[in-house]
Amino acid sequence: MPRGQPRACGPGRPGRALEEGVTPCLVSGGVAGGALWHLLGPEAGPPALASEEKRASRRESPIVLWGRTEKCLKETTEEIRQMGTECHYFICDVGNREEVYQTAKAVREKVGDITILVNNAAVVHGKSLMDSDDDALLKSQHINTLGQFWNGHIVCLNSVLALSAIPGAIDYCTSKASAFAFMESLTLGLLDCPGVSATTVLPFHTSTEMFQGMRVRFPNLFPPLKPETVARRTVEAVQLNQALLLLPWTMHVLIILKSILPQAALEEIHRFSGTYTCMNTFKGRT
Repeated sequence: MPRGQPRACGPGRPGRALEEGVTPCLVSGGVAGGALWHLLGPEAGPPALASEEKRASRRESPIVLWGRTEKCLKETTEEIRQMGTECHYFICDVGNREEVYQTAKAVREKVGDITILVNNAAVVHGKSLMDSDDDALLKSQHINTLGQFWNGHIVCLNSVLALSAIPGAIDYCTSKASAFAFMESLTLGLLDCPGVSATTVLPFHTSTEMFQGMRVRFPNLFPPLKPETVARRTVEAVQLNQALLLLPWTMHVLIILKSILPQAALEEIHRFSGTYTCMNTFKGRT
């Protein structure tokens, strides 16, 4: 294959994904990931997104959702279909290598080759290292980190905790840091592949059930992000071919401080901001 051309994922319906304008999209962790596509309605978001949706609608670009909970996947799929977009869902645990291979084959047969892939699958147990059992730690690594390898994603919805960890979420922070390193290496590896790009999104605490109960000391200064905001900014980053997106912009200050301040000063900042205790009230999904 000539250098720079996208490599096919395997047998199936390779012609469809390569048709002009047809861009099948796969979203793992599809329940929350479906919010990305809710923003593509003509009445939502900036004009660029609205016009992009109209073009996508004319091209009949399908959406594929992967997840482990059929009830939620089915509900999200129906919502997307009501917007006039073709949508399919598949039950798949991205931490299970063989299951990913089998589901990928089924997707190729039903939809065709995937053009845009968004990894949104993640789990968090919200426990310290001593309180975490081995199975829970391994599950976090398999889904949050190894899911990246088996999917070969272009878009990774990560977390700012990949760059600045907090106590009480050691499994989550470790796996997200691993996923960030993977995407960083992948992005550099794609420099010789024109037409194939990678985008990593690092949002602050988002108001979803995953981190239900988490409390910050200054909620007015650091309010949780709305899923719709993260989704809209992610779509914009993909459209602009942006390699890295930190949300909100104040997270850039955090990263700069971490690179220049001594550890003792950083610890005082963590104590003052309440990040040392923010997971004490963590409940997670119920």
